Amino acid sequence: MFSFVGFRAIRGVLVLVLGLRCAAAVNAQQQTYLGFDRNDYPGDANLSTLRQTFSYTGYWLNNPPGATSNGWVGKRPVLEADGFGFLVLFNGRLYDELKRSPEGFGELDGHEAVAAAKREGFPANTIIFLDIEEGGRMPPEQKAYIYRWVDEVSGAGFRAGVYCSGIPVREDRNTTIVTADDIRADAQGRQITYWVTNDACPPSPGCTFPKNPPNPTESKLPYADIWQFVQSPKRPEFARKCGGYNVRDGNCYPPGLDPELHVHVDVNTANSPDPSNGR
Repeated sequence: MFSFVGFRAIRGVLVLVLGLRCAAAVNAQQQTYLGFDRNDYPGDANLSTLRQTFSYTGYWLNNPPGATSNGWVGKRPVLEADGFGFLVLFNGRLYDELKRSPEGFGELDGHEAVAAAKREGFPANTIIFLDIEEGGRMPPEQKAYIYRWVDEVSGAGFRAGVYCSGIPVREDRNTTIVTADDIRADAQGRQITYWVTNDACPPSPGCTFPKNPPNPTESKLPYADIWQFVQSPKRPEFARKCGGYNVRDGNCYPPGLDPELHVHVDVNTANSPDPSNGR
């Protein structure tokens, strides 16, 4: 015979189980991971120590900003063997270089980014981030370059992302602009992954390495997939109120490595231990 009391007990158990499953799913969605990036390769000898703190690393496909060589070339197997995930980066062009043929350069650089990713062994669907060093509102030439680059990378079987500023800057007395917002506003439906930098405190916690890192959306941009909350050296115009930086040189040094080794890092948080899906 059907028992209403028994039914209520069973229903209570089901609700409890479903509630636990939902809570577990939410916790899984909210899991965050620390990563680092830097222009210079940190050296094979330092990887095991860095891996104790970080789940993933930046990986340059071409020369980093201001550099004439790229020490990351050929290091993917070593990093993967140590368990690192990746943030794959391609250094984009500055505005002054784009006045002649922005779309042409976007196509050329997109092709080169894909070719370099393949040479380094990154699989299809890896997210390649275009490094955009200039902030504020993007001029039309720079946007034309960015979107053509995105189309070239996406059309070649990879996924496109941008690394750019997430800091509000005052454009005039009545207007502030965030570079990431500006790029996203004119993307016209393009699927772009956003890696934003905002090292101002708040929202940044400063040069820290928390076991439970902040969610990227705490950068104050709800669509951010990765948040770089520390840059080395400290940028006083933004990070003046931030603690944890080395008092001698203003850099952020990871646990376990002597600052005398000068392996300073930029620090990131993401919802994946492999934000570029590069393993």
